[in-house]
Amino acid sequence: MKKMLILSSLAALLAGCSNAGEDNADAEQKEKAGTAAQEENQDQNEKKEEQKEQKDQKAAGSKEEEVTYKVNEANWTIQSEESEGDEVLLTFDDAPDGNAVKIAETLAENKVPAIFFVNGMFLKDEEGRNALKRINDMGFAIGNHTTTHASLPDLSEEEQLEELKETDELVKEITGEKPAFFRAPFGQNTSFSDEYVKNNGMIKMNWTYGYDFETEYQNAEALTDITLNTELLTDGANILMHDREWTKEALGPIIEGFNEKGYSFIDPQYIEKE
Repeated sequence: MKKMLILSSLAALLAGCSNAGEDNADAEQKEKAGTAAQEENQDQNEKKEEQKEQKDQKAAGSKEEEVTYKVNEANWTIQSEESEGDEVLLTFDDAPDGNAVKIAETLAENKVPAIFFVNGMFLKDEEGRNALKRINDMGFAIGNHTTTHASLPDLSEEEQLEELKETDELVKEITGEKPAFFRAPFGQNTSFSDEYVKNNGMIKMNWTYGYDFETEYQNAEALTDITLNTELLTDGANILMHDREWTKEALGPIIEGFNEKGYSFIDPQYIEKE
């Protein structure tokens, strides 16, 4: 009987040891699996970090390679030492006055960038505000063209300030940003407007040539022909157009004509301040 009890106890003890060994083996296996998972996660995180670093470096490299431009105030062309081939800049004044959205849509369809110089007087009703918002949402640059298109040299400094500041504030209210560019009505800049532009970090701009305000070119065919074939056309030409019906109709053929001549279009976002 004693012998049986001893054998029985010994069997139980061996069974307990066996179970403990299995438990320890399971625990050790789990620990190894956990360590492997941690190492795998760490490897993945390190790989992600490396990929992010490579992406940031690539982005930085791309930014450094971007072509930048400056305004040449001698003839108001837009120039760059880095660009290849002939280019022009398209600009549209007196917007939005009924045709600007259609003009912007034509530009967008052809993937052509441009600047819209707006007058504050057109931004005081819902139609004008919605038009500017649509143009801005399409990605076009916005410029200040004063509130009432007044001749700045005929105004006092206080009146000039009101003309410029009101339009800045209206544009910011509608788009969330102040205009990046300024063009004086009739190209008549003053010492006061120059100082305002400088203090507000804007880019002053006149134009190289433009014809759509002249009576003989107020039809699409004549405007297309003179815009493409004028002797004033040169690399970097800053082309003045307006929010007009005939300009809207001529724009498609003008874009096509520049493409055929081998010209590309300058993106205003790359024009630098002095």
